[in-house]
Amino acid sequence: MRKAYPAGMRTEQRRPTGRPRGFDVDEALERAMMVFWEHGYEGASLATLTAAMGISTTSMYATFGNKEELFRKALGRYTEGPSAYLDRALEESTALGVATAVLAGTVRTTTRPAQPNGCLGVQSALVTSDSGREVRDVLVAWRDNGFRAIRERFERAVEDGDLPGEADPALLARYVTTLSFGIAVQAAGGVGRDELQELADAALRNWPLT
Repeated sequence: MRKAYPAGMRTEQRRPTGRPRGFDVDEALERAMMVFWEHGYEGASLATLTAAMGISTTSMYATFGNKEELFRKALGRYTEGPSAYLDRALEESTALGVATAVLAGTVRTTTRPAQPNGCLGVQSALVTSDSGREVRDVLVAWRDNGFRAIRERFERAVEDGDLPGEADPALLARYVTTLSFGIAVQAAGGVGRDELQELADAALRNWPLT
């Protein structure tokens, strides 16, 4: 959700020395992101990834590192691309505007016809074995980054008088992020955009106002 990456995550590409590559790195990473988004971390096999990226396993390792490193880069791309709605939402002038924009952004991003349904950061963490523990930890940190950003924004809203003094910014931030992740899961299960937006609207009807 947010452009504050967990330790170890980087989005820049390291170019090894040697002969030039015969493929577009950005396009390959975009395709890898889509595979992870659709299949999750463990469901995305190396064969599926390299076939989608149009490169060999050797080229993948040379350019992106192992599967975990590739996933970190793909998650960074997702954060800066499809999930960038969070950063824009945080710039809304009111806390209610922030919450509305976060949920609307989630609905849009998780239900676009031209891309997988659901959220890469949620789908990839639903099933991970012990071998995927580090990726699971990366995703926990990724989700926590979004929660902290919203909580801090709501803390400012209390200070500014936009939220009542008795409002709990952490609880409200957890409420919004839980709704967002729940919407993503429902979208992955085939629930339509209109229904999910109605759910988001209903969830905010009792938002605390000054």
